[in-house]
Amino acid sequence: MLARLALAALLALPGAPAWAQQDPFPGAAAAYLVLVDGVALWERAADARRSPASLAKLMSALLIVEDGRLDEEVRVGADAAAARGARLGLRAGNRLPAHALLAAMLVGSANDACLALVGRGGSVGAFVERMNAKAPLLGLRDTRFSDPCGFDADRQHSTARDLARLATVAMRRPQIAALVARPEVEVATAGRERVFRVKSTNMLIEHFPGVIGVKTGQTRRAGHNLIALAERDGRRVLLVMLGARDRWWDAHAILARAYAR
Repeated sequence: MLARLALAALLALPGAPAWAQQDPFPGAAAAYLVLVDGVALWERAADARRSPASLAKLMSALLIVEDGRLDEEVRVGADAAAARGARLGLRAGNRLPAHALLAAMLVGSANDACLALVGRGGSVGAFVERMNAKAPLLGLRDTRFSDPCGFDADRQHSTARDLARLATVAMRRPQIAALVARPEVEVATAGRERVFRVKSTNMLIEHFPGVIGVKTGQTRRAGHNLIALAERDGRRVLLVMLGARDRWWDAHAILARAYAR
């Protein structure tokens, strides 16, 4: 708290950069960006390269939805079943429709569901190549993927600005927008032999009125990441936080202040 007060006092001194004087949340994250109806309101290091962690799943989801075949049954392989981190608990040989795996990877950030889905009909490496080919087409100028599910990797990076663009494009897809707004989904294997209740990793959905997505991410290297989108009275506020100190408390404060303006 003392460090934040000292920094706030420093930024208020004459001669401080104009952008710093306008930044009301200097300690909230290593990088962050707030857009109101697509126009930047506040930002800090929005073009700095950071690890996206599971925010990378948004690009994977976008490609999967564009591919279609969401009713196609997918067999879970051994590599997917052995995924670490957040996971659904799938076993090798389980079969699930693609739309169920998509729900699990977006709502619960399940890595086993993600790997099963991106690896259907091809290699994970080939899928990553598609992600990197898609990035510049979306205007993502400083984004490079090396893992479709967001595991830490030396060559994987993005920026708050690029991720805001990615989230904006992804939310234009009804299948993605509908899922990331859900506080919970049910996912079942073929024949309903196994049924999972998957809760959203985005706590804001049930705790900030108007939040309709989008995605969380967390690894040791990336820290706590968040893309949050809220809609009230026809106005949309999009927040991207990378390396957040207290993402839920600070995101709530940032969104509330943005709407207060």
